[in-house]
Amino acid sequence: MNELFEPVTVGRLELPNRLFMSPMTRSRAAEGAVPTELAVEYYAQRAAAGLIISEGTQPSVIGQGYIDTPGLHSEEQIAGWRKVTDAVHARGGRMFAQLMHSGRVGHPWLYPDGALPHGPSAIPSGERLYTPEGMLEHPAPKEMTLADIAATVDDFVAAARNALAAGFDGVELHGANGYLIHQFLCGSANARTDAYGGSVDNRIRLATEVAQAVGDAVGPERVGFRVSPRNPSNGISERDPDELYPALARALSRYGLAYLHIMEWDRELTRVIRAAWPGTLILNPKAEPGAPSGTPEQAAAVLREGLADAVTLGSYWLANPDLPARIRAGGPYNVADPATFYGGDHRGYTDYPALVG
Repeated sequence: MNELFEPVTVGRLELPNRLFMSPMTRSRAAEGAVPTELAVEYYAQRAAAGLIISEGTQPSVIGQGYIDTPGLHSEEQIAGWRKVTDAVHARGGRMFAQLMHSGRVGHPWLYPDGALPHGPSAIPSGERLYTPEGMLEHPAPKEMTLADIAATVDDFVAAARNALAAGFDGVELHGANGYLIHQFLCGSANARTDAYGGSVDNRIRLATEVAQAVGDAVGPERVGFRVSPRNPSNGISERDPDELYPALARALSRYGLAYLHIMEWDRELTRVIRAAWPGTLILNPKAEPGAPSGTPEQAAAVLREGLADAVTLGSYWLANPDLPARIRAGGPYNVADPATFYGGDHRGYTDYPALVG
């Protein structure tokens, strides 16, 4: 699987391998949505990745969708993330912050003023929020006004600037998994009749406005964008992905972004998007039937085919901080424990053993 270990250029970064770490929510931030010392250790342990993409990080208070997720909208959060990036860089790694506005996937329980979450339309997700007091149904969100949309674009820009102040090498804009940008893309969540709803060109407008504004602010070579075509997460039901995503890829290509990152659900649609996207493409390969996630073997095959320029893996990185060494050795691999994915202490977070030492 030598393909995984060839160098690759992403934006202006010269990266030592094509085996990247996928963004994974872990829900272990401290009060104030500040990363902890455990987060410093967790990410530093995985610095052998060609690129680490952080867990989803909210660009604003109203962008939070889950308990104990980190932010990038306060000085305390910037300082907490600086400890993480310093530790990753000290071990030779590189790291992007994933900026994730959850949109309607939120709840008044999360917000100090008890506000409604925001969304393109007042259509609830149908999902629930976990809290220590029990599960809470997501309410219908507040339909965002044009002023709300403009403020949200500004929040993404401010968070991207904060990410660079925190030492990140760049940012990834989360346009996948049923969160805010994905909600605008999808007609089942977006019933607007203004310039942000209806046609494909209108539904991709928020995505392109955020990408352009963030690229203008921090440099497009420091900005990636993630999509998940056909992903039904968080109440999403896509009606026209075969038209939508090639159009989005073509529109985003105008801004000179560092990469497009596909969380794969449909291999044929991946090929279509690949043809529409002229830049660097990162693929999180679809798992085989019955498997929890993509494998190193699948990742190498994707590179051999030329379907992507780099690949991300999730649970393999979560459970194997020394993943490149294990791949080179032919395994064995630690198996990720789903019971410790979200919340908790060091168990299932920083205590997965390395192959040697």
